[in-house]
Amino acid sequence: MKLLVIGSGGREHALAWRLAQSNRVQTVYVAPGNGGTANAERVQNLDITDIPALVEFATREKIGFTVVGPEAPLAAGVVDAFRLAGLKIFGPTQAAAQLESSKDYAKAFMVRHNIPTAAYQTFTDAQAAKDYIRQQGAPIVVKADGLAAGKGVIVATTLEEALQAIDDILDDGMFGQAGARVVVEECLVGEEASFIVMCDGKNVLPMATSQDHKRLKDHDLGPNTGGMGAYSPAPIVSPTLHNRIMREVIQPTMNGMAKEGLPYSGFLYAGVMIGDGPDATRPIKVLEYNCRMGDPETQPIMMRVKSDLVDVFEAALAGRLDQATIEWDRRTAIGVVLAAHGYPENPRTGDTITQLAQDTTECITFHAGTNILDGNLQTTGGRVLCVTAMSDSIRRAQEAAYRAIAQTHFDGKQFRTDIGWRAIPNAES
Repeated sequence: MKLLVIGSGGREHALAWRLAQSNRVQTVYVAPGNGGTANAERVQNLDITDIPALVEFATREKIGFTVVGPEAPLAAGVVDAFRLAGLKIFGPTQAAAQLESSKDYAKAFMVRHNIPTAAYQTFTDAQAAKDYIRQQGAPIVVKADGLAAGKGVIVATTLEEALQAIDDILDDGMFGQAGARVVVEECLVGEEASFIVMCDGKNVLPMATSQDHKRLKDHDLGPNTGGMGAYSPAPIVSPTLHNRIMREVIQPTMNGMAKEGLPYSGFLYAGVMIGDGPDATRPIKVLEYNCRMGDPETQPIMMRVKSDLVDVFEAALAGRLDQATIEWDRRTAIGVVLAAHGYPENPRTGDTITQLAQDTTECITFHAGTNILDGNLQTTGGRVLCVTAMSDSIRRAQEAAYRAIAQTHFDGKQFRTDIGWRAIPNAES
């Protein structure tokens, strides 16, 4: 069997790596891949939003099924096009992917279906947005409505920051067309968990729980990024909270999409803010939906998979997810992102990666912003690598990951030294 993974980041590297371990798989193609997509064959000439070319390639190569990694091709309708061509593909349709491609759509959907979320208003007029912000006060959150590669959220701690964000997004076009509208919402307090499930239109199979670190610097300081690291499992998601999130968030989302004529298939990611209190009653609110797996959450999650994922994807594509299971390694996995100099505002590219740690069964370096140019492995994006380690405790997984990072070299590399700190028992941290 031949498989296709669409994308070029660390998430796609990790998915391709896991799928390639199936005895049933002959080749995993990654389009366009990166400089380190091991155990897979790159198709560098395919752009992730060149949908006719992707369809033609999958047809010509008789691809068994395709897995979509990033959000851009989903928003462009890649699933609709593949299905029209009679090709199997795992992901939501263009209309269903609005849960991620438009924050205004997602917020209005949550309100319609009584899914807990932060209070909000949407604006296209800068002055109206500023009036609302002054009325609400700070801290407050300003979000570009459209896709902004994980960088379209400004958590403003002061009125000045919030008003500047409106100027930057609506007046100065910081995020282009993605910022033609802004969503302004209340700032929630608590601990965020990444709750990811597989969906087949009616059935749901939860993935392992995880948490990521959005801020650039230690102690959750600095600007928001696409994610500087993640770990799995997330201790905060107790069995009680897991059941509540399934009951109060995931099932109402599935039911609501079906009711609106958009049955949801593919990965669904709910970023859930968990407040203080006993697990049975503590507040949970949805910060955002993603219509794909998170990055860097995918990397530690894939490390923990013990099942043959090909069987699980085939069950999902056949509408039989209720009959599928995933066996998880009980150990903890942690992924630490190594980012380029200047990330996230102005990442530098073209630095040579002079040394990588040796991959082992318990520590793997997944590539994201890399490419091989003139025989050298070079940086090509903001998030360059994700060093991912697994061990029998979060502390030992941390130690293994940071040992590997010490053996990894490129000019300007930056990374957080505290990934996983929330999972360490209070007495230890």
